[in-house]
Amino acid sequence: MLRVAEIFTSLQGESTWAGYPCFFVRLTGCNLHCVYCDTPQAREAGRRMDIAEVVAAFEKSPVKMAEITGGEPLLQDGFVALAEALLTAGATPLLVETNGSRPLERIPAGARAIVDVKCPESGSANSFLEANWARLRAQDEVKFVLSSRADYEWARTQVQEHALVDRLQAVLFSPVHGRLPGPILAAWILEDALRVRLQLQLHRILALP
Repeated sequence: MLRVAEIFTSLQGESTWAGYPCFFVRLTGCNLHCVYCDTPQAREAGRRMDIAEVVAAFEKSPVKMAEITGGEPLLQDGFVALAEALLTAGATPLLVETNGSRPLERIPAGARAIVDVKCPESGSANSFLEANWARLRAQDEVKFVLSSRADYEWARTQVQEHALVDRLQAVLFSPVHGRLPGPILAAWILEDALRVRLQLQLHRILALP
């Protein structure tokens, strides 16, 4: 049994898959308290659902890209079974958005992790599980959401120390809406010739769910 905050279809707003139609399963519950959280309703809201109910909703959708998100989806005992069921049902690709505070090996091999590493000014600093750096796979992506120059320099250090650009599908730098202007972040990336991708939240720009 799962606790599901919401199920909906929208354009994917982040990651290298931004812009594609996507079937979203947002699971309830989160272990962090980020100051810029845009889904606080996912902490407590939602309803109990069987995995079969979620898969049935996916199979009725014409959209085959799926994402399991939260909150923090890896907190739920039923996460692995849900991910495997969606893969069996034909989710292509299956994305899993996680904050990296739980072991990434719980994510099935056929899924792609989008790992949101929390920066110092997020309000959830030091939440990333250090062992997860080695658990990242070639198909995975890492995202740093930045509030300031200090966040940028910290993220830049992580990228370099863990050789993330050479190991992963993508490394994404995203400015916190209302805190760090996108053009300023773009200038920093260009100044350092940093091989990361600037990411803006497409769903926020377009006012999508």
